[in-house]
Amino acid sequence: MRPWKKALVGALLLIVSKMVRELIGIPEGIEAKIEGNSLEIKGKEGAVKKEFRKDIKINIEDSNIVLEKEGESKRERKLVMSARAHIRNIIEGVKQKYVYRLQICSVHFPMNVSVDKNKGEIVIKNFLGEKKERRSKIIPNTNVKIEGDIITVDSPDVEAAGQTAANVEIITKIRNRDRRIFQDGIWMTEKAGVKIE
Repeated sequence: MRPWKKALVGALLLIVSKMVRELIGIPEGIEAKIEGNSLEIKGKEGAVKKEFRKDIKINIEDSNIVLEKEGESKRERKLVMSARAHIRNIIEGVKQKYVYRLQICSVHFPMNVSVDKNKGEIVIKNFLGEKKERRSKIIPNTNVKIEGDIITVDSPDVEAAGQTAANVEIITKIRNRDRRIFQDGIWMTEKAGVKIE
């Protein structure tokens, strides 16, 4: 084999052997369990299970969650860092739930908002005087509470809480009307404990 070919093969083997590796510490009082490609994390506020890409290896070593992916390009690093961010969010959520708050604004017609626990939906009646009720899906592992004109959504899973709150806001979006006059709707006032100005 020619010298330049040997050098090329050596370089290729070196690239293949490299991998991205990240450690995430498991705090006290938090349990982590791996089943195949799924990671389940339990804490005082509940449990969250999330499935990750098959090409990202997840292990538990000592009191750390270890993420590994072959290759060392920007793409591999981004995938591992994204998985790390999801896991950190879950750990924070099982320690203290993520809370979203929404304000019911009914200027023209009195709106009636309730929770249908059997179907797992938020029911909005008489929105802009409509006879047909509007329904918004509640993502599993999420609690919804309505007190007066405030809707509180909380969950240890930030994605579930955020999507449930977004579903409510989207379902009451007004189209083909002047927004300066028709200000009715349900609006987010707090995202994961941070007030929206």
